[in-house]
Amino acid sequence: MSALKSGDEGLRRSQVKRALVASTVGTSIEWYDFFLYGTAAALVFPHLFFPGASNYAGVLASFATYAVGFAARPVGAALFGHWGDRVGRKATLISTLLVMGLASFAIGVMPTYDTIGVWAPTLLVLLRILQGIGVGGEWGGSITLSMEWGDQRRRGLIASWPQVGVPIGLLLSTGAVSLFTHLTGDGFDSWGWRIPFLLSILLVGLGLWIRLGVLDSPMFQREVENATVERQPVLEVIKRNPKEILLSAMLRMSEQMPFYIFTVFVLEYGKDELGFGKTFLTNSVAGAAALALFFVPFFGHLSDRIGRKRMYMIGAACTFAWAIPYFLLLDHGTAALVSLTIVVSLIPHNMQYGPQAALIAETFPTRLRYSGAGIGYQLASVVAGGPAPLVAAWLLHTFNSSLPIALYIMAGAVVTLIATALLPQPVPELERAPTGRFARPAEDREPIATESSSRA
Repeated sequence: MSALKSGDEGLRRSQVKRALVASTVGTSIEWYDFFLYGTAAALVFPHLFFPGASNYAGVLASFATYAVGFAARPVGAALFGHWGDRVGRKATLISTLLVMGLASFAIGVMPTYDTIGVWAPTLLVLLRILQGIGVGGEWGGSITLSMEWGDQRRRGLIASWPQVGVPIGLLLSTGAVSLFTHLTGDGFDSWGWRIPFLLSILLVGLGLWIRLGVLDSPMFQREVENATVERQPVLEVIKRNPKEILLSAMLRMSEQMPFYIFTVFVLEYGKDELGFGKTFLTNSVAGAAALALFFVPFFGHLSDRIGRKRMYMIGAACTFAWAIPYFLLLDHGTAALVSLTIVVSLIPHNMQYGPQAALIAETFPTRLRYSGAGIGYQLASVVAGGPAPLVAAWLLHTFNSSLPIALYIMAGAVVTLIATALLPQPVPELERAPTGRFARPAEDREPIATESSSRA
């Protein structure tokens, strides 16, 4: 706390930049690991870990292990949310990075079914659970750390930068798969797939080095100084803010569900149903991720101008309208048109993902923000993100048509529109000035959430 004793605007600005970089780089690394598993689950895991199954059964089993990671994410959000609101954002985020990185490295060295039989998919599931716990605890802390350090008048833009970690991670993971598919050729399916997982340990080292240089936010420091830190933040936020938690999960249906259909299921669909090669598909998904590097912060910034809810609901409406044309273009397009369709497919998602962090996080007060935002965000993983590729594969197999998948996406968009409309607006209340070195002029401070909104 001694570092917060004298006014030093230069150091404060330095910490703002460090917090943004640390949050963005950290989430990029964690999402690289998480998406890498999804790409491998679609392209190589079925025959490596479920060799006795038919092609369809192998795909289902592989996507089922993929979904397990999503089921574990709310556990990670609750576990790390407790410590993030109790002991601080920084130390907790270092822990999430280690859990994710070590689990991903272990996947890169683990034996397959041919070596240890049924223990291979069992071990794969356990490591996937650890990945889910790690990434589940990451999001709430990253967006909280960046938003609490940044300019409160630009919450949409500031909180969107950790969200950029998603397209960066997707770009890195698909790029790594494309690169090593090219370099190892036929050997990729037997051993080349391991290299991207092994490289994650180097990324973890980079992330740790960056995060160790960041201080906890002045807002959290204020809670510590005023002795207002909750003893049981997870229990408190569930008791005080159940509506906000559930609506935060439901508003993600049209963002998260289509995302994993457009980035994971499309790899299997494009390969088995449309006959395109792995590299063609992963390069197209990488193109979609590259566009998101611009559009996620752009729509976060736009939400500061036109309103968080309005921006988010526009994105949900665009997702509803895009679902059927997306599959029509895939099913009947040329290679160039299919690639273009995949590249632009995430723009409606970006319209929601940019403002989403601030929209959810500003609903909760500082002392419950890591827990509340993280749990609400990650609950959607159980019903939206995790099952999406599995449900899409089942719908395609059952109806032999992509139309039911499009209707599935449209139903999620309807849920999102309703949930977003019902989400309570944060009532403005001037947060007490952060004490010490990082205090800012009163005119620069603006509230994040009202204490009354937490029904304390």
